[in-house]
Amino acid sequence: MSEPPIVALESLHLLAAALMCGERGWPVLPVVPGAKRPAGHPERSCPRTGRCAGGHRTPEQRATTDPELIQAAWAHRPYNVGIATGPAGLVVVDLDVCKPEEPEGAPDGATSFKALCERAGQPCPLTYQVRTPSGGAHLYFTAPPGARLKCSVNRLGAHIDTRAWGGYVLAAGSTTDQGAYEVTEATPVMRLPAWLADLLDKPTEPTAPAVLAPVRDGTKAARTALERECAVIRAASEGGPNGRNNTLHRSACKVARFVAWEHIPRHTVEEAIQAAGESTGLSAAECRTTIRSAMDWILAHATPRETA
Repeated sequence: MSEPPIVALESLHLLAAALMCGERGWPVLPVVPGAKRPAGHPERSCPRTGRCAGGHRTPEQRATTDPELIQAAWAHRPYNVGIATGPAGLVVVDLDVCKPEEPEGAPDGATSFKALCERAGQPCPLTYQVRTPSGGAHLYFTAPPGARLKCSVNRLGAHIDTRAWGGYVLAAGSTTDQGAYEVTEATPVMRLPAWLADLLDKPTEPTAPAVLAPVRDGTKAARTALERECAVIRAASEGGPNGRNNTLHRSACKVARFVAWEHIPRHTVEEAIQAAGESTGLSAAECRTTIRSAMDWILAHATPRETA
């Protein structure tokens, strides 16, 4: 048996966090130090060699509970610890804070979740909880037996996302430039309440295709473009030049022009395209990174719109 690798001092607490997750049966993946982006290449730049010779392997597919693989991954670099929620049998409810551009008094995720529980006539569940660096919270639940719930964005309410199959969360001990992920409620992880599972498992109403009638009003044109590109993203295939990530990037660039022309708020576009991207199975973090990259580039290079 080979000797375990010597672990760099700054990696020790993250290695311990990763091993602890593995012991709980939660597969982990290395995430770029100080960030939320998985280590390794994204689908759009996959070389289709090595471990990806048979097709791009997503961060979810690369996640592991093997202590030797975890030791090797965290031996020389202080990777943040990502938990692949689907394979871990987890559903994590992400209660986010409000964005700076939102009006004063807008409900944050915690407020929306409390209201959701009150409307359902249910108490707020007491379960394992992690505080995020932004001031939000991750509520951990075990998934219902036999269920394969996917990630969601704002489906349960404003600023309430969920991470399940196709997503991951950063484990306690991970850090970003805003601070650290910290356990605030160390109680056992409870089963996802049946009423919440029903809300997440309920099929969404199919949306009618956008009617692309010629209009002069910028706001209407922006909304039409956004609906059209979200439909394009949802129909994207697994890989290749027209794969999910490439399609997400192209569509985000197209709608970003309307943001640059101040015809639609940036957060409205990002939330809608994020939801469309995650519906294809892309991870929440990969969607955010791709959308932000496209949006920032277009906003920096867009030219003023010509008037008719």
